[in-house]
Amino acid sequence: MKHAARKSVPHTTRLTIGAVTALALMLSSCANMNETQKHTATGAAVGAAAGAVLGNVTAGGHKSRSTATGAAVGGLAGALGGYIWSRNMQEKKAAMEKATAGTGVSVTQTPDNQLKLNIPSDISFDTGRADIKPNLRPILDQFAAGLKDQPNTEIRIIGHTDNVGSDSVNDPLSLQRASSARNYLVDRGVSSSRVMIDGRGEHEPIADNSTEAGRAKNRRVEIYLAERQTVSSR
Repeated sequence: MKHAARKSVPHTTRLTIGAVTALALMLSSCANMNETQKHTATGAAVGAAAGAVLGNVTAGGHKSRSTATGAAVGGLAGALGGYIWSRNMQEKKAAMEKATAGTGVSVTQTPDNQLKLNIPSDISFDTGRADIKPNLRPILDQFAAGLKDQPNTEIRIIGHTDNVGSDSVNDPLSLQRASSARNYLVDRGVSSSRVMIDGRGEHEPIADNSTEAGRAKNRRVEIYLAERQTVSSR
């Protein structure tokens, strides 16, 4: 039996990814950094490594000078274009943790420095429906209130369903749920241009769909808030 040849990653790309990631991780572990600075450096490592890979792909994958240049530029773009974990983001996380205490909503910081709200079905949407339940409204009210002071933040809302029903039903339903959450925020002063939505249907479960408890966890809405790192000109 013939084995398919594995494509190796170009040496320059491996060096670029390793160097960028090692640098950011080294920065994130400096003793004189506070937690916010450490998280920001770690987030830069994630963006830089991804950017380095992208740079190699856009260079065509050739083992040449253009490959090294493309990878380096990609790595720099990833580091400069990533998300940061600022004091505003930390304060927003603390406020949302307080607002959602005891509700079952989880508020976390993602590895790439986004604030994530995972909102389960028991307070978000009834089975097969996309209208917002009363228990979700105060959470969205709190979320919207803090956005007016953070004009540089990006918002993503992603809807999910369980596996009951077909994709032709679940895919649009998940998008309708995300749209309902966006419309609620817009009605409270959040610009619609700042909010991106998506529906993933049943395709990204976080629990076992063979049980009712698992299906309830999968029927959810995820809201992401991110602050883009910008490069100031002098």
